Amino acid sequence: MFQNIIKFSLENRLVVVLASALILILGMFVAFQLPVDVFPDLTASTVTILADAHGMAPEEVETLVAFPIETAMNGASGVRRVRSSIATGFAIVWVEFEWGTDIFQARQIVAEKLQSVLALLPPDMDAPSLAPVSSLMGEIMLVGVSSDSLSEMDLRSFSDNILRRRLLAVPGVSQVVAIGGERKQYQVLASPERLAAFQVSLSELQDAVKKSNLNSTGGFYVSSTRSRI
Repeated sequence: MFQNIIKFSLENRLVVVLASALILILGMFVAFQLPVDVFPDLTASTVTILADAHGMAPEEVETLVAFPIETAMNGASGVRRVRSSIATGFAIVWVEFEWGTDIFQARQIVAEKLQSVLALLPPDMDAPSLAPVSSLMGEIMLVGVSSDSLSEMDLRSFSDNILRRRLLAVPGVSQVVAIGGERKQYQVLASPERLAAFQVSLSELQDAVKKSNLNSTGGFYVSSTRSRI
């Protein structure tokens, strides 16, 4: 076989030269048309789920939050692998789909599965959310925030209300997640003896607390033919 190829090449030199020149020209054309990427995306379609379970230990987050989400995602069509990372009060679940799956179709499948998991999650936690569309090849930067004068609660409030918003304003940043610290809360401790003394039920106290933290627009009312602001 190889002898026949060599014999044909020697007897038809012009054809071999023209074919080599044609292949060279086509190769150069294709090379110039190829996209250039320093870090090419070599990962399958992946959807990231963020679950904030503030106040829970890592063992509780894994059992009560991550495990139900992973179980539901494993049964979704097109899913080939589910991974998770657990921290104190936080869980990140990566759902990887088969190669060639459209990322927006994958996000739709994950969003539908999440609706069926909400009833199994702890009632006090916020509903899990989907991270923005990004590749696993993208950089993830971990930033530690510390202070000598602020408490953990004030430091978490600063991270949520100021630092996170400024980082999101940086071009190229798709998501910023604050982990750790203590969230500021306002607690009302009810005393059964005082409630009984003032003849106030617990439901009335709850309604009063809800109505004490409402935002409303300004207006006016009419009293004795006079308008008062």
